[in-house]
Amino acid sequence: MNTYEITKEDYELIEAAKNTIVELYEDNRHHIGAALRTNSGKIVTAVHIEAYVGRITVCGEAIAVGRAVSEGEKGFHTIAAVRHPYSDEVDREIRVVSPCGMCRELISDYSPDCFVILEIDGELKKTKIQELIPLKYTRKTADMPLA
Repeated sequence: MNTYEITKEDYELIEAAKNTIVELYEDNRHHIGAALRTNSGKIVTAVHIEAYVGRITVCGEAIAVGRAVSEGEKGFHTIAAVRHPYSDEVDREIRVVSPCGMCRELISDYSPDCFVILEIDGELKKTKIQELIPLKYTRKTADMPLA
């Protein structure tokens, strides 16, 4: 996996995600906060929406992408998500988390050159979304003849 330098702006993005989840955290409702920096420099934040029926739950990254698109933003520079511990967890640290597979697809669909901030083995890393979703499904690959 190719990695890139974590910048001051990246740390600001992580802080924006942390501030959003700290402000809006509710047990069994919201425990993921996301922050997205658009190509225009705007930061869009969101929390995930938990549902008792799991498949209805919507990730914070997806909501941030939806907010950005709804506000007229066309491209994304970097995205970060953080996880707030549940109230019964002993470890109270808010940590950076990796986007799920569906969010990886969504981010890649809307901005294939977007950077993603991850925590790997306790260390912050930054990579391109394409690194997290090799052999991505596209209309082009769907139309390819089977061997």
